[in-house]
Amino acid sequence: MTTAPHPRAALFGHDAPPSTLPVVDHYCGVESRMRKSLALQAELGPVFDITLDAEDGAPVGGEAEHALLICELATGAANRFGRVGARVHPWGHAAFEAEVDTLIAKAGHRLAYLMIPKPQDADELASAVTTIDAACDRHGQPRLPLHTLIETHGALRDVFRIAAHPRIESLSFGLMDFVSAHRGAIPKSAMELPGQFEHPLVVRAKLEISAAAHAFGKTPSHGVVTEFRETERLAAAARRAAQEFGYTRMWSIHPDQIRTIVDAFAPAADEIDEAATLLLQAQAARWAPISFDGRLHDRASFRYFWTVLEQAARTGRPLPDAARQAFFPATIG
Repeated sequence: MTTAPHPRAALFGHDAPPSTLPVVDHYCGVESRMRKSLALQAELGPVFDITLDAEDGAPVGGEAEHALLICELATGAANRFGRVGARVHPWGHAAFEAEVDTLIAKAGHRLAYLMIPKPQDADELASAVTTIDAACDRHGQPRLPLHTLIETHGALRDVFRIAAHPRIESLSFGLMDFVSAHRGAIPKSAMELPGQFEHPLVVRAKLEISAAAHAFGKTPSHGVVTEFRETERLAAAARRAAQEFGYTRMWSIHPDQIRTIVDAFAPAADEIDEAATLLLQAQAARWAPISFDGRLHDRASFRYFWTVLEQAARTGRPLPDAARQAFFPATIG
């Protein structure tokens, strides 16, 4: 008898979702913090991405020099895992085209993605993508995965069109700009905890973005929590983002947030053990329905348990040896 196929092939087939991104997207735009973040990634491994920020998180002025610094860091030895991206200025900003050209020409082969901020609508996003792709083609570089921020009224209105764009890999919620765009109609408390999980307009935006991303197989990335030194509140917020709002990735704006977010997005040990045991039995049955712990399971529920194991692997959680050997052999050794 032939070996039972791997879960991704057996459970998803041609509709297999793309590999999910690391659960943390860490933003930094000041050189000292950029270098510290790269050192921390080398220590923890690729459980988080680093987005080197040329926009809101970077000093104003000197855009050309800052783009060259990003290129230096992205192409250097410190980018050990190839999980470094960059946020550029919005399309239409005076620095956008030159910045994109520099990043693609000098670091396009090492950047994991580019983040496009503040699109006013789906058409403006498409214009930004066209410019970026033209730079990739001009410099003979592969077309980079692209992420975008939903933080304007028009982008939220068009969020399903934006999620459907074939070049977009991830959608993030830009909380601060979204609240500011309401010109005082949403109070400051909606940018804080617990208000950002309670104000109706903010909750609506978060749910629309998450739903649109999942509808098109893209990664929804939750925005910032500014209370970076309040570990318990941050952890609770990250759990709410994952468990109530359906986000599979979250921004970090301070190195102290990274471990807390990773832990909050990781499955519990008993969930990992349950998923591993069930999937090994299902694989032994060649993915036919099985009885497990008094309940009948088939490929519909197998898919859920597979996401638990993938999430465990992405967050660096230990897997039972049998499951690791069966499903993640590339991580052995």
